[in-house]
Amino acid sequence: MRVFEDRQEAGVVLAEALREHPALKGRDRVVVLAIPRGGLPVGAEVARVLDAAFDVVVVRKLRSPHNPELGFGAVAADGHVEIDHELIKELGLTGTQIEDEVADRTEAVRRRLELYREAVPPVDLEGATVVVVDDGIATGGTAREACLMARRGGAARVLLASPVAPRQVVADLGAVADAIVVLSFPSEFLAVDQAYRAFPQLDDADALATLAGAAGRR
Repeated sequence: MRVFEDRQEAGVVLAEALREHPALKGRDRVVVLAIPRGGLPVGAEVARVLDAAFDVVVVRKLRSPHNPELGFGAVAADGHVEIDHELIKELGLTGTQIEDEVADRTEAVRRRLELYREAVPPVDLEGATVVVVDDGIATGGTAREACLMARRGGAARVLLASPVAPRQVVADLGAVADAIVVLSFPSEFLAVDQAYRAFPQLDDADALATLAGAAGRR
């Protein structure tokens, strides 16, 4: 398993892998969409190396009541709600539980997007080749919704790129991305941070600084 020094290094290495990818060859307009917060430093490096437009894609996982890490769907900034109905049955969630979580996550998306738009305006995705970037993929729910949101935004082609992910999850995401680039597939995937020596928790100030820096390079 490859271990990266930090998110910035992972972004540079990921960008080099993408630079040679056939899906990006000869493309007039490439947009990098980073999933906050952790995906922002990675995506900013990818956009810098590829000389691509950079923006944020805000989605939030719908959390299971007794295990917040287990998502039963996702909410996107364009208002779309994706729900895993099979998982809902397994968890025995009530209609009220689902509605409350959707309302809570929708408001969280609205607040976060409002904050980020203070730093950067939205990038037009119509007809673009979009690269969705995160610092790692665990269950794949957030990455899936981000790719679908890019398509709903008019992207002509969607690539999903991440430094690390479980192999089976990546196979499942092939239905929503035209191509997937992952640098490391741990034989035993425990968590995204196992692929990094330095993996600090990022706050909104970190996110805004990354977005402002990328905006200054536009």
